[in-house]
Amino acid sequence: MTTESDKVKLSIADVAERAPADFRQLLGRLHARYRTSDFASALALVDRIGEAAEAADHHPDLALQWGRVDVALSSHDVGGLTERDIRLATTIAALAAEAGATPDADSLQALELGLDTADAAEVRPFWAALLGYRLTDGDTELEDPHGVSPTLWFQDTDAHDTPRQRLHVDVWVPMGQGEARVQAVLDAGGTLVDDSHAPGFWVLADAQGNRACVCTVAEH
Repeated sequence: MTTESDKVKLSIADVAERAPADFRQLLGRLHARYRTSDFASALALVDRIGEAAEAADHHPDLALQWGRVDVALSSHDVGGLTERDIRLATTIAALAAEAGATPDADSLQALELGLDTADAAEVRPFWAALLGYRLTDGDTELEDPHGVSPTLWFQDTDAHDTPRQRLHVDVWVPMGQGEARVQAVLDAGGTLVDDSHAPGFWVLADAQGNRACVCTVAEH
């Protein structure tokens, strides 16, 4: 049964303090990844999670692969995470432990695309039509209505002539994993452009100057 407190959006700090260790916050959702011995065991875990979700009347997104189950939780009616997500995440973590599944939270990531533009309103309809996306509730981002492809958001910038990099990749990783991912990029020939907002995000560039960001939910 949903109560009024279940409709209150939790802060990043609240979620970090109370979410089970198997889960990480990425882009406003709680994510977990579980490794199992084979497809049958992964499917069995999905079935158990499905039963728990039905009982709670709160339903996660699940992705099933051979020996792997990915879980993503959010409360769509409030546009974030609530007590419902914490409760169901706790239940899922217990079910996974009972099933002998191994949590693999450090391998999680989420991808979004950022388009640099001086006038988002002018180009947003084009991108929505091109990608088959819809506006988010805040009317600032475009999202895949099927929840499969990355979100497209619009980065404010000064007006400028083309060419200049306009589209960049934001890779979201769990807190505590940002430094390692940045170092891997540097070891692969990348350059650190700006770390003044770390551990919220780091700006990196490839050998040709194309930029991308490694991001976490840490306050910017």
